[in-house]
Amino acid sequence: MQRKPASTISAAETLAHGRRLLATQPRLAEKQARAVLAAHPNHAAALRLLGAALRKRGSADAALAAEARAIAAARHDPQLIEAGAALVANDLAAAEPILRNRLRRDPLDVPAIRMMAELAARVGRPADSESLLRRALELAPGFDAARANLATLLYRQHRAAEALALLDQMAAAGDPSDAHHNLRAAALGRLGGYDEAIAIYRDVLERHPGQAKLWMSLAHLLRTVGDQDQAIAAYRRAIELAPSMGEVWWSLANLKTVAFANADIAAMEAALDDAALDPDDALHLHFALGKALEDRAEDERAWHHYAIGNRLRSAQLDYRPARITALVDRSIALMDEQFFVERSGSGDPAPDPIFVLGMPRAGSTLIEQILASHSHIEGTMELPDLIALVRSLDQGERPDGFPGSILGLDRDALAALGRDYIDRTRVQRRTDKPLFIDKMPNNWAYAGLIRLILPNAKIIDARRDPMACGFSNFKQHYARGQAFSYDLAHFGTYYADYVRLMAHLDRVQPHAVHRVIHERLVDDPEREVRALLAYLGLEYEEDCLRFHENKRAVRTASSEQVRRPISRSGLDQWCRFERWLGPLATALGPALDHWDGARLQ
Repeated sequence: MQRKPASTISAAETLAHGRRLLATQPRLAEKQARAVLAAHPNHAAALRLLGAALRKRGSADAALAAEARAIAAARHDPQLIEAGAALVANDLAAAEPILRNRLRRDPLDVPAIRMMAELAARVGRPADSESLLRRALELAPGFDAARANLATLLYRQHRAAEALALLDQMAAAGDPSDAHHNLRAAALGRLGGYDEAIAIYRDVLERHPGQAKLWMSLAHLLRTVGDQDQAIAAYRRAIELAPSMGEVWWSLANLKTVAFANADIAAMEAALDDAALDPDDALHLHFALGKALEDRAEDERAWHHYAIGNRLRSAQLDYRPARITALVDRSIALMDEQFFVERSGSGDPAPDPIFVLGMPRAGSTLIEQILASHSHIEGTMELPDLIALVRSLDQGERPDGFPGSILGLDRDALAALGRDYIDRTRVQRRTDKPLFIDKMPNNWAYAGLIRLILPNAKIIDARRDPMACGFSNFKQHYARGQAFSYDLAHFGTYYADYVRLMAHLDRVQPHAVHRVIHERLVDDPEREVRALLAYLGLEYEEDCLRFHENKRAVRTASSEQVRRPISRSGLDQWCRFERWLGPLATALGPALDHWDGARLQ
């Protein structure tokens, strides 16, 4: 077969040949790329091949320059423009074949790889999205748009430390954009770097004062560090700029110390009358109005708004109570007394973690604040790390997932999981105190796993009367998670499953869990605090009863409440709304009467 004359070989054929040479003969691959660029100086694929070849040959600076030119040239590519328009329109079915064909022809096409990563993220495949973005950065280390996308992806997966490291790389390479500053502030906020995050937001707002969402983000952090007056001022500034932004109104209501004026209520009602109002703004406004009207003892109107807000949010979620019931059933069936006997002595021996778990709005933030006032205990926040470990286990082949996913783990594997948890949470430690608190309430579902991987960790079950707790959750809108809380029957079933599993753990692991009944803590704080510290093996300290004087940052919905002395004022609020709480009482079943002990079978 005769070879084609050089003059008749197309640029595509030349580049395809160059890509085949790249792995073993990068000098020849470079020659092929330069041959195309001699005729087409802005040929994106040729520039990509040139960059890859130069990088193989160790010419990093020249490679960066070629890759930057390739990315700039790709912005004018008709196919990528078409794919980008489809992504903007969320027409993923149109975007995918364009991108797949591009990458089939040119696997070095980093803009196409980045767009494919965006598509993967949108269809709920974050792992694929991460792999694609890392591939794009491997091919073009100077591609900061992909680095920013990866940082955002990691932040959304509660991997703020990794996101921050990427943002640091971008800052070292040049002046980051305001969007990168904002993401950096959000990541710092997740990691407890509140002062630096606040300073970043203030700096951006000084240059761009008209950004309502940034004022709200600043207010969230000011609230966290206990600067309530400044937080309220920032929320109010956001409302001035965006009167219909429901999240700001709800954030103001969620302080639980702000009395709304008649003008505020009128403004929220006017916003709800806007036919073009975003559904997310609407549900936030309904929760905020419910709180405003409850404070005025207008219970029927308040319930009306709470009910609508919950209905709107529940419709957005795919919460299925049967999943948690099945998880509890599987856990009880598997983790019997013999199961723990066979695995005694397993896990990592670290005594550092104190898990405060249970229901949201059951007094866990109060317990955390009390404990964090002790000289030996550091408060952190609701940490996602245990749940992340369970998800990593569930990526295996067992279709039923946890707890079946732990059956094949030997002692070394269980110990490794415990060490992994300790390593993951180290980024949250700010002091040299020997113990720290993980206050993620949903960890109750994995209390048995805690006993296996961290046998010396302490577990505190924060428990509250289910009617009071259920109503408190129903009127609380969460920034994320807690999907069970937006329907009274769902909450009742969830609470009953939680009590059932914890009762089982009491039977098969006696004295492993210390239960704090919220009502008893409110009635006799000193007695309950002494018992709690005794369980932890710590001496009693008076500062634990002066917890409201502790200036530590608090991120939860109870942040302002734990900055005041203990009060009975909220214990019986639910009674005013009892006539609407029938579905909750029914769903609770036996847990309605036996919620405070281990009597459920």
